[in-house]
Order: sequence, then structure tokens, then C-alpha cells
Amino acid sequence: MKFSCEKAILQTAVTTAGRVVAAKSTIQALEGVLLEAEGDGLRISGYNLETGIVTQVEAAVAEPGAIVLSARLLGEMLRRMPDDAVSLSAGADLSVHIQCGPTSFDIMGSSDEEFPELPSVSEGNGLTIAQGELRSMIAQTIFAVSDNESRPIHTGALFETEGDKLNMVAVDGYRLALRRGKLAQEVRSPLSFVVPGAALSEVEKICADSDAPVAITQGERHVTFEIGGTLLVARRLEGEFLNYRQTIPRNNAIVLEADTADLQRSIDRASLIIDVKLKKPLRCKFEDGSLSIRSNTPIGSAFDRCPISGDGKGLEIGFNNRFLMDAVKA
Repeated sequence: MKFSCEKAILQTAVTTAGRVVAAKSTIQALEGVLLEAEGDGLRISGYNLETGIVTQVEAAVAEPGAIVLSARLLGEMLRRMPDDAVSLSAGADLSVHIQCGPTSFDIMGSSDEEFPELPSVSEGNGLTIAQGELRSMIAQTIFAVSDNESRPIHTGALFETEGDKLNMVAVDGYRLALRRGKLAQEVRSPLSFVVPGAALSEVEKICADSDAPVAITQGERHVTFEIGGTLLVARRLEGEFLNYRQTIPRNNAIVLEADTADLQRSIDRASLIIDVKLKKPLRCKFEDGSLSIRSNTPIGSAFDRCPISGDGKGLEIGFNNRFLMDAVKA
């Protein structure tokens, strides 16, 4: 195996695939990335048996082949190399020589046969959405994904299609986040599946803030996200997701509006005397044209007022300050 590639391109690809690599595993190959050189390209894969990322880049391939290298070590080497073309050659004895300008490393790799095969989703229902749209949908819901493993289905976000609309829903037992987005084209057969939150975090990082498409395919047990030259595959979560439509209040008697930045600042000020050990709610009193936010702890008290549009009719509610801030930020 022998190829050369621009350092910046190779480093980005290794970083992308390495995001899902296990830090410690009983299977040594899972701590590495699989490099496969063939034709005029290089394919780099990372896999932790739950989520896999495969990304392809252009490379000058002199000899095709495949080898597994430590993701952490390879990433650190590339980060410290000068900006130049990187050449990598691997022998039959799994010894690897990496050269970039005057810098070189000689390390041992592992056989590609030790690397588990990534699941494939060759057939299934799919949808297409702009990268920027998907990225913002994930950012505005992922904070409400549960980390409680007693209800595994809620450690992911629900994807649900309605014609040319996509609903993304996350719940954690204390709060619910719902974001509606527009698909690139209408989906004839309604889709409904749950994607693990950890996989969605990686999808958000890979997506660019652009109109370039993301192709999402729902398989029998897995779901794939094809983003440019990168493919992410994740195991779907199985189980009964919360019926979110029944939990959202309808026909609210009081509807108010506030400037997001003003509200964030007021919440932040009133939260200064609340910490992890002193969990106290923010007391929010909604009046005509203003929202009063107050907090009281053994440390002391804090008060702030935020202008709003509408009459809250003196309604007073206590909120967890972090939950309220997460929602307003989204």
C-alpha cells in the first residue's frame, strides 16, 4: 500500500472518521481508523460498533491496499507535521512509513481483516434535506435528548415526516424540544425512526451551514446520513417513543413574546446565585408588558425585569434556570 495526499485534507478526514473511534476497547482495531487506498482515492473509516463514519478524499495511489492505524497517534502525527504532501507506505509486515517534508515516522499498523465490517443500508426509505437546515434542527433539539439509559429510546431524537416536512423531537422526562423543518422534496411514504443522540452530535459537526443536500436512508436496523463525501451509519433505537403530540398544550389562554437576547440576559443575571449544590427555581411572574425574574438561595437573592409583549395576568411559574436557558438559547 502506498499513497500521497495533502496534509490538510488527510488530517480533516482522519479527524472526521476518528470522532467515533473508541478510546479504549477490547478489540484493538476499534481504537484505530481503517485506511483503504484504491483507484485515485482514499477511504478512511472509524467504527465503535454503534456508529460508523466513512469519508473519502482524493489521493495519488501508487499501490492499493488497506491497513488500520491508531486514530489518536495518526491524528497527533498529522497535527504536528508541516503543511506539505504526506506520503504513506505500508509493507506486508504491517510496518508503516509516513513522510511529510523533512518529518517522518515509522510505526506498526494492524491488519484490515481485524476491523469489523460496517453495516450497510443498501435498501430503504429515504429523505433529502439541506445541510444547514438539518444542522440547525439538531442544534435546537439535542439539548433535550435524555442521558438516562433506563429509557434507551429517549436517548435519541425522533425523526418523523409529514409530506415535505420533517419533525425532530427530543424528550428527557423534564422537557420536550420539537423542531419542524422543510425537506428538499416530499416523502410519499411517512417515515418514523429514532437516531441516537451521540450519532446526531457527529452529524451536526459534519454538516456545513449550506444548502448542499444530506441524504438520509432508513434501513431495517440502521440509518445512514450521506453528507458530501462522508457517510455516517448509526444503529436505530427501538421502542415506543413518547406520544409528543398529546403532551404539547393547546389553546393557551396566555401568549407572550420577548426578545431572545433580553430574556437570556435576564435569566443569566438571576441565575448567578444558583449553582449545582443550591438548586432553586427561578420565580417568573408574567405581568402586563414585563416579566419579573427572581431567585432566592442561602447565598442571597437576585431580581431582574425583562420587557415582554402581552399581558401575563400575574401568572407566576417556577423554572429550572438551566432548562429555561437551554430552551431560550435554542
